[in-house]
Amino acid sequence: MKTTASKLPNADLLLRRVPLIGRMLAAMLLLCGGLLALVESRAAILRSGTEIRLRTVPVDPRDLFRGDYVVLSYPMSTVAAAAGEAKGLRRGDRVYVTLARDAEGFAQAKAVAAMRPAVGEGEVVIAGRVQSTGACALNEAGQADCGAGAGRLRVAYGLESYFVPQGEGRRIETTPKARIEVVAAVSADGAAAIKRLLIDSQLVYAEPPY
Repeated sequence: MKTTASKLPNADLLLRRVPLIGRMLAAMLLLCGGLLALVESRAAILRSGTEIRLRTVPVDPRDLFRGDYVVLSYPMSTVAAAAGEAKGLRRGDRVYVTLARDAEGFAQAKAVAAMRPAVGEGEVVIAGRVQSTGACALNEAGQADCGAGAGRLRVAYGLESYFVPQGEGRRIETTPKARIEVVAAVSADGAAAIKRLLIDSQLVYAEPPY
């Protein structure tokens, strides 16, 4: 006796049966949903993330297409890693940097690891990506100082650029670094977002949650 095997509907055939307008609407809904998820993810960090204070060194302030932005560098942008911690790490690897507050309340890198470490009292763990494995430390002027060697990790945290109203970037870029401070929020999983920018401890810009 012959048996007829049941055939599942062809996915391409089913898709072609959907009107073009329906496919366009579905694609728009998926795109909007993805954008809303990104916006809400950032908003959640700003709402409930742990605040940290960061010293900054602005670098390059202009983007002619999207207005002004300030490119920022931090003392924690270069992290000293123990031999065991740095072994095997490559550009693009995800790392977790433990931050502790210095005497003035600013966050400074204490340790780096490839796996998320336990958080000690008064510490915050921030996630980043390795940019290079042979970086020099930054001196007080925000410049690379290779006097102690070039074995540090250069790490990016997603806090390296901040958009400001057009025409304001240059003013911030030329402000002495000691006067500029960023307040960032760090979520429980280590994701971070800039929350406020201050000059001389006075609020200059605050990032809206949406």
